[in-house]
Amino acid sequence: MNLVYMHCTTFYWDWESKFGRAFQFRRMAPRAVVTDVHYTVVDIKRQRVRCNYCGKEIAGRPRLKEHLGGIGIDVLHCLKVPEDVKVQMKKDVMERRNTKFLKSLESRGLPKTKYGSNDDSHKQKGNHVSSQPSLSRKRNQCTIIESGLKKKDEMARSLINPEQSNALSTRKIEKEAEDNSSKQIQRCIGRFFFEKGIDFSAANSPTFQKMIRAFVGRGSAVYKVPNCNDLKGWILQEELRAVQEYVREVVHSWGSTGCSILLDGWMDGKGRNFIHFVVDSPRGPIFMKSADVSDIIGDVVAMITLLSGVIEEVGVQNVVQIISYTTLGSLNAVGKRLTEKYRTISWTVCAAQCIGLILENIGMLDPWRGVLDMAKDITKFIYTHETVLKLMKKHTSGVELVSCRRIRSLTPFLILERIESQKNNLKIMFSSLEWKSSALASTADGTHVTDLVTGVSSFWTEAQMLLKGSLPLIRALHLISGGDSKPQLGYIYARMDQVKEAIKENYKDQKIKYQPFWTVFDGIWNNQLRSPIHSAAFFLNPSLFYSKDFNEDDEMKDGLTDCIERMVEDKRARYLILLQLDEYIVSRGSFGSGDAIDQRTMLSPEKWWYLYGGECPELQNFAIRILSQTCTGALRYGLRRSLSEQLHMNGRNCTEQKQLTDLTFVHHNLRLQNPVSISSTDYRGIFLEEMDPMDERVGGDEKESTGAHDGA
Repeated sequence: MNLVYMHCTTFYWDWESKFGRAFQFRRMAPRAVVTDVHYTVVDIKRQRVRCNYCGKEIAGRPRLKEHLGGIGIDVLHCLKVPEDVKVQMKKDVMERRNTKFLKSLESRGLPKTKYGSNDDSHKQKGNHVSSQPSLSRKRNQCTIIESGLKKKDEMARSLINPEQSNALSTRKIEKEAEDNSSKQIQRCIGRFFFEKGIDFSAANSPTFQKMIRAFVGRGSAVYKVPNCNDLKGWILQEELRAVQEYVREVVHSWGSTGCSILLDGWMDGKGRNFIHFVVDSPRGPIFMKSADVSDIIGDVVAMITLLSGVIEEVGVQNVVQIISYTTLGSLNAVGKRLTEKYRTISWTVCAAQCIGLILENIGMLDPWRGVLDMAKDITKFIYTHETVLKLMKKHTSGVELVSCRRIRSLTPFLILERIESQKNNLKIMFSSLEWKSSALASTADGTHVTDLVTGVSSFWTEAQMLLKGSLPLIRALHLISGGDSKPQLGYIYARMDQVKEAIKENYKDQKIKYQPFWTVFDGIWNNQLRSPIHSAAFFLNPSLFYSKDFNEDDEMKDGLTDCIERMVEDKRARYLILLQLDEYIVSRGSFGSGDAIDQRTMLSPEKWWYLYGGECPELQNFAIRILSQTCTGALRYGLRRSLSEQLHMNGRNCTEQKQLTDLTFVHHNLRLQNPVSISSTDYRGIFLEEMDPMDERVGGDEKESTGAHDGA
């Protein structure tokens, strides 16, 4: 089995040889902080500065100007810099380049080698030289003479007409800048291809070439449009280097904030099992690698070996927790064994998946199963008949009733919510003359759906009752998955309490109505999701701990002490943390300052500890590492799984395999750098994926799920 494992994972980390050392833990040297309008010097010795607009760290001020000016092909451009600053920085960079170019022209001068000097030296060294120079030697001498005369002639012209010489230099500088700009445009096009996973052959399409020229070919400059070979060649390698530089910067932050390893697992249509490994931290998530675990998914020892390798590459001392995508199969046993091996690391389950499992279990209860089935009957009928779909969009002003989600159990509840929100429009539609006069209105299915929407059935009443218990869960899922920009580990405990209270309030404290929801909720929360690290994060979150509603119980205390004992290996540090907890509990010292009190609910918890926990450094470090973590897995990022599936197929040579490995690494990390933004108020935008009209969640025929989306 180990032989199989080695075979499966040999090429996952090909890029490690380029910068794998960046994943080894390194203690950061104390940094002297120097500030400027546009940047902050964060490391004088290494000449690293941080952009004040986007927060990116740059090596040196010249590269920072390129970053701000949006110029240069080996540095990421700032997307948040004001336009006037961008123009000025670009001007400064071009002036510096022009000056450098002119100096290089001045330094060239006339050729130092005189006519025939090379031959003379050769004659002195050789034992026998022909009296007649060879043909090639004559050609070389001719070239030297012509070159010398040409340079002398240029020098003379420049002395006679300096304006003409300056114009020539300016044209050369403009040509150099034009070439540089052309490369930058090609890289931007390549980045779009890489991020969106577009087939490179599309670049050879005449239509694509014309489209790009229409955008960038205006004016006197003619820019080269990249072709397929450019994209998979130099452009891919340039983008790979840029992504690797970004990853290095993220890795440097792990020593202070810690990180979480997110597991994103699924099964493809052929029954193969895969896992994405994503490392998440406040600095941003990065894609590490993927693995085909089909042959070892049920082997606890082999899975521990795989995960141990990942932990060692990231750095044991950097990892705070591993977030699994499921508790099914062998992974639950793997988590227990792994935390015994690495005592400082917590094993938790994705909170989003657990909420999805709660919704799935609720949907199987009576009468809610019947309500969801009726909603599916409505959408199936509408979306399988083009004329009905057109009529529906006419009455809803284009609003769709269905949308698919990466958490499968979430879809039917959001479809039900959208149907309920369009209740009046749907009633008008199915009561309209246009509908009644259609042939479909008299069919069995048409009559059934009409009765559901406009008749005296209990559908609408039961739909509203079900949404009272399910929407609080969906809103909580929205907040922990990106609707609230703060790291969520410090809030998950409170969020779950708020969900239960909201359900109870929606049912006006009628226990007979809310108790079934509570029973399902408690079963998942208590047995699968809740962890000591959640209790510790809740206790250390100042916005919650100092609130009037905070209720300290034995479970929370036990969770906190368990985390201190496991995560802090040094006995003296543990002792100091326990002493410093008293300062935090009674709000003494810097914890009780005016600013600290005012900012308890304004700042994210980890930032609050960074600013006001300095008098208790051991506790401060412990709190920051916990509160900087997420409570959800990689599913929210929507990484493209088909590319990883393709990566682990056989039949390629080494060159093709390396190219696909590089492309996969670049693609996933570009997606993680630019994730789909989630509205802070609209919960309907979470976990969206492309809709398949025949998906059984929408109303198509039942089909077996091939993803690991069905809960924890």
